[in-house]
Amino acid sequence: MQEITGLPMGNNFKMIAKTLYGLEDLLATELRQLGASAVETGTRNVSFEGDLGFMYKANLCCRTAIRILKPVHFFNVFNEDDLYKKIYDLPWENYMDANGSLAIDATVFSKEFTHSQYVALKSKDAIVDRFRDKTGERPDVDLDHPTLRINIHIDRNICTVSLDSSGQSLHKRGYKVSSTVAPINEVLAAGLIMLSGWNGQSDLLDPMCGGGTILTEAAMIACNIPPNLNREEFGFETWPDFDEDLFEVIEDAALKKIRDFHFKIYGFDTDPMAVKSAKENVKSANLSEFIEISNQDFFESKKEAERPMYLIFNPPYDERISVDDISEFYSKIGNTLKHGYPATQAWMITSNLEALKFVGLRPSKKIKIYNGKLEARFVKYEMYAGSRKASKQ
Repeated sequence: MQEITGLPMGNNFKMIAKTLYGLEDLLATELRQLGASAVETGTRNVSFEGDLGFMYKANLCCRTAIRILKPVHFFNVFNEDDLYKKIYDLPWENYMDANGSLAIDATVFSKEFTHSQYVALKSKDAIVDRFRDKTGERPDVDLDHPTLRINIHIDRNICTVSLDSSGQSLHKRGYKVSSTVAPINEVLAAGLIMLSGWNGQSDLLDPMCGGGTILTEAAMIACNIPPNLNREEFGFETWPDFDEDLFEVIEDAALKKIRDFHFKIYGFDTDPMAVKSAKENVKSANLSEFIEISNQDFFESKKEAERPMYLIFNPPYDERISVDDISEFYSKIGNTLKHGYPATQAWMITSNLEALKFVGLRPSKKIKIYNGKLEARFVKYEMYAGSRKASKQ
């Protein structure tokens, strides 16, 4: 069994940032820009090195990270009893008290271990038994707000034990006070905006905005506002080594980098309740001055200002939100873009690849992405003023 002391460079240690499929390169770029070293991309994760302050900064400022894990131990494991014994032998009293609470997430890629929930349960039993044997007390299980959230990762026979510095998933930004049907994940929304290349250099419209997630994430990107500024807590805040003064320094430094935004962000939706929810969420994020939301049918709209505009949207797929005639609906999207939105870049995500054919426009870019468990495509349509040939000339 080996403990990862994690001191390859000064006080730096290795961390792993989890993300969604297709956003790995974006997250790697974010981490490098924030100052991480030894950045390496994997599948749905990016490994990197940094110090305690950087761990705080990554949680606060990474738009495309779901969790920031700090590996603390790794060892070979061959069966259930072996796992129990080696988890039991770890010095858990260094990370939490017996009167605290814990939650365990597990991922397994192994012939010997095939059920992640069972691995989590076995690991929980080992930790609880160690505390009971040593102190006569046992920590509780709290899945929502534990003192310590632990990640167990088994790849074949190698087990990595990590502390989850984020606590709840980082997509839970803290600004969402009102929900709608089939809301888009905040990390995915930020990732789509970043994949499109929009960074606040033009107007932006989400013509099917739902609860306003894309609008809110766009405003935070445009103004360089830390995405997790509104969160009530991070996992590391309950760790024994939490440095509150250092965290405040990191937070203050991030706030000083907020910038002005000189364009406008618009949102349309035909559902008055969705419009109400979007406005409430935008207000909760303190971004109302940058975002204008209206009860408007995109198919009856057209671009009003002559300056450049991006459209980024998540139309119904006929999955969680049903549409009477999905082929006609997507055909209307294409016609509205063609006739109402010249000189725009239009991006949309959909898992309905058959319906996508009815848009009637040739995408200039198509990116494979997942929306939850649904395999989707993020496609770009370049809408020219006049003919494409004339625009190029």
